[in-house]
Amino acid sequence: MRGVTWLAKNYNTSTRVAEERSKELTVGFPKAKESTISAAIPRHQENQLAMASIGEEERRPRKHLSSIANSLLLRCAQELSTTAEDLVKEFEAGLKPSVDNYSRRLVEFCSLRALEPLSHNLGEKISDGMFSRFTFDMMLAWEKASDHDDARNSECIAKEKEDDALLKEPLIAMKEDGYNDADDVPLFYSDMMPLLVNGEPSVGEDSYAWFGSLFPLASDIVNARFTFETLTTTTANRLHYPAYDRFLKEMDKCIASLQQQSTPTGIKLADDEFVLHVEGNPNAQKVVRHIGSSSSPGRMTLTNKALYFEASGYISYEPALKIDLSKPDVDHQVKTASTGPWGAPLFDKAISYQTPQLSEPLILEFPEMTGSTRRDLCLALIKEVILLHRFISTYNLDSPLHAWEIHSRTILGVLRLHGAREMLKMSPPPPNGFLIFALYEDVPKGDYVLEEMANSLKQTSKITPFGATDVLRRLDLVSHPSESVSMQKIETLDQEEHRNKADSLDTTIGEVREEAKEASIAKAGVQEVKEEGISDSLLILSGLLRPLNIIWVWIQKIVSWERPMLTSFALAITLIIIYIEGVGYALAALMASMIGEILWARRRRLSEIPEVVIDASSDKTTMENVVEAQHTLKSLQEIVKKANIIILKLWSLATSRSQKHTDRVMWVMTGVAIVCVVVPFKYILMGVIMSWFMGNTSIAKSMSDPQGGRRMREWWDSIPVVSVRTVA
Repeated sequence: MRGVTWLAKNYNTSTRVAEERSKELTVGFPKAKESTISAAIPRHQENQLAMASIGEEERRPRKHLSSIANSLLLRCAQELSTTAEDLVKEFEAGLKPSVDNYSRRLVEFCSLRALEPLSHNLGEKISDGMFSRFTFDMMLAWEKASDHDDARNSECIAKEKEDDALLKEPLIAMKEDGYNDADDVPLFYSDMMPLLVNGEPSVGEDSYAWFGSLFPLASDIVNARFTFETLTTTTANRLHYPAYDRFLKEMDKCIASLQQQSTPTGIKLADDEFVLHVEGNPNAQKVVRHIGSSSSPGRMTLTNKALYFEASGYISYEPALKIDLSKPDVDHQVKTASTGPWGAPLFDKAISYQTPQLSEPLILEFPEMTGSTRRDLCLALIKEVILLHRFISTYNLDSPLHAWEIHSRTILGVLRLHGAREMLKMSPPPPNGFLIFALYEDVPKGDYVLEEMANSLKQTSKITPFGATDVLRRLDLVSHPSESVSMQKIETLDQEEHRNKADSLDTTIGEVREEAKEASIAKAGVQEVKEEGISDSLLILSGLLRPLNIIWVWIQKIVSWERPMLTSFALAITLIIIYIEGVGYALAALMASMIGEILWARRRRLSEIPEVVIDASSDKTTMENVVEAQHTLKSLQEIVKKANIIILKLWSLATSRSQKHTDRVMWVMTGVAIVCVVVPFKYILMGVIMSWFMGNTSIAKSMSDPQGGRRMREWWDSIPVVSVRTVA
């Protein structure tokens, strides 16, 4: 009961504060049919004087528009130094006869026109709240553009008042009894409740995604819905103005902070290189680099092109180590790692980066008391930079204009992530909801969205108004040299063409989100299957299987064409044996060789040996042997988990737990059965052997389609597993 009382009291208090703020903000503004936006317009003297000069005829609301859309129309007219009537006439002059949803299209037109003067001195307007208030009103007006929305909104408000009255009754009764729970309110909720609950209207996912397609500051159209879902997890998927305003202001603070960061020691950043993240400042937690059994603290700096690490010296930092992340042809391998004393994997708070050019992996640890949020953030950002350059190379975005637009979208995504983490410090959001490439690398069929984004980008040849590059310049964040190549901007944006592109991309994103939900459900079942702990006898198993590992390495050397003459000879012999149907003779020869090995073992009297001895001796110290054993145990534990998951997925397919996946397997099995009936088996076997050998050649690798393997992984990950319950 105390919790209900506390929640009601905080809700009512925040509502009263919002009402008082609304009255304060509406001084000097005209009312438009009890407009809800009048309580949401910021107090600026210039706007007050301008609005006061509007005539009675100009202020008369238009019947087809909602009250909030009418107020937005007046504000946009004042921002453009024109009248609302002239603005409507300009809109109708370019209106197509078959247009649907007149009110919403008018709101889109006015918002697009008003953004040009509104985004001048963007950083200053974000700081004083003018930009956030105006753009939030745009989203509100877009969501409730017609007069029919006012009627529905009035019904919702009446329902909320009834619920509020019911909630106040037990409060009044408890206060009459002398109960006061002011001391029982947790500090976290008393601080966060004004951010999460307020009396103003809120916006939904569609309006947030629409504004992201118009002005990609608070969101990017490619991942706007994922960003919105992450930001509104605790507010029932509705975005309130205090949260939106705080989000933009935190982004602005992060921009100022990153611009003040010093460049790595001994490094001169390129003109188009921007600092995305810094870890290990003197006033923050350290970053530790591990080299074997030794370690050195320092500072890590990540840009949109490289990773830098500076070891701490006695007075200043030593010259920075540079890891170039902009080479797409390099095999960048970055993953989580565990560190500890003498190399023991005790603390899971590090990342490991390795390429063929490095003699040993670069291991950076991010110490913190609880959790591994710092490590997870840096890992996600490093992957995002790697995937950024891989995307540019994959889709041949050779134009500096196109490449920098992708860089700009990535930079803005990182800024959104920093702003959200500063806003929600108590519970930092996961990074992938804000990072474009890291997000669509993980979700099924995410490459479809990236391909459509690349194709849309290739259709532009100039700097698009309100594109990511344009937004960065309005923030005075970067001034890219390639902008001089095409400084003639498109004066007007084709609103219809822009909407069609956004709708097409949004449809693809919707399909991907549905696939992602199915895959997340399947992965949640897989996570439940994974069990902690494993027997120490696996150490013995690894020793017993060591000879088989030697044979497997020998086979891999043959198949990988390291020695072409030997591989060609083995392939030719194998194909000849299969063609002459001499597999039986080959098996007979193998059995004869195994019999010979047994007889040789009997002659050496190996049967008289009382036990099997696994040689674990080495020139390593005791601690190093313990660490190696732990790594072996950990790898074998992962093998056991994967084997359990494979068996449960196969059982799921056999029992039609997921009918869609089972039907596909049955069709494939039917096709294979028909091929086995029609084609002689020896030719099928020869084809399999040829594809196995030839698949490892450089020609086959250059012609292979990477999306084929991705589709197979996505299909496999989306298969649900059968739940397992152990009983004793």
